[in-house]
Amino acid sequence: MKLKIACLQMDIAFGKPEDNFKAAEIMIKKALRDNPDVIVLPELWTTGYDLTRLGEIADQDAESSLVFLKEAAQSNRVHMIGGSVAKKTPEGIYNTLLIVDNQGDLIHEYSKLHLFKLMNEHLYLKGGTAKGVFSLENRKFAGMICYDIRFPEWVRTHTAEGAEALFVVAEWPLARLAHWRALLIARAIENQCYVIACNRSGSDPDNVFAGHSMIIDPWGEVLAEASETEEILYAEIDLDKVKEVRSMIPIFTDRKPDFYY
Repeated sequence: MKLKIACLQMDIAFGKPEDNFKAAEIMIKKALRDNPDVIVLPELWTTGYDLTRLGEIADQDAESSLVFLKEAAQSNRVHMIGGSVAKKTPEGIYNTLLIVDNQGDLIHEYSKLHLFKLMNEHLYLKGGTAKGVFSLENRKFAGMICYDIRFPEWVRTHTAEGAEALFVVAEWPLARLAHWRALLIARAIENQCYVIACNRSGSDPDNVFAGHSMIIDPWGEVLAEASETEEILYAEIDLDKVKEVRSMIPIFTDRKPDFYY
């Protein structure tokens, strides 16, 4: 099965949800000119890392974000990997990835498991407790958020359940661009899966972000890579290639998990 992917590498307005919804709408309309099957947004695309004000600007139960994503998905018959948003709940605020299919239905939510203490996420956000595996068109995928990619065992948990492509949404800093590229390519190779990684561009008061959204095949070949500036990155993936690669080097059947821990 082939899917055309469009990653929206946005320059996110710091702490301005209204501005970011407008910017995302413009980018989605532009991306639709190339008829993608899947559109991907970056991490915390509605607020950026304005963590100290999340109590004011986080989206209550992600309601506004879901209305926006469902409308975009249903009206354009496109799957929306809705980046992540600051979702306010009675228990606290989560960094939550939203998956909406091309019928406009919310099919999965994944809240970031690994909170990044270097950017004080643990002070303002609650960590998730569920996996990121979901299905689209009867094929298995997985969603991850930024820091998660530094935990290969977490990624393997999802690919061992059959995920053929990994969607990564991020606000990854330019200072660690080399890590971003190396980790994403490694996750593709060691899991024999596609990696579709949508980062943000631009800066906020404390960080300059890397951009360099990437789409990588199961051999670790980079099919497409963005620059540091705001842009839309496109590539077509063929999920049948995952089965082919996994049959050539059968790492999943050769694993010895009883010896690993």
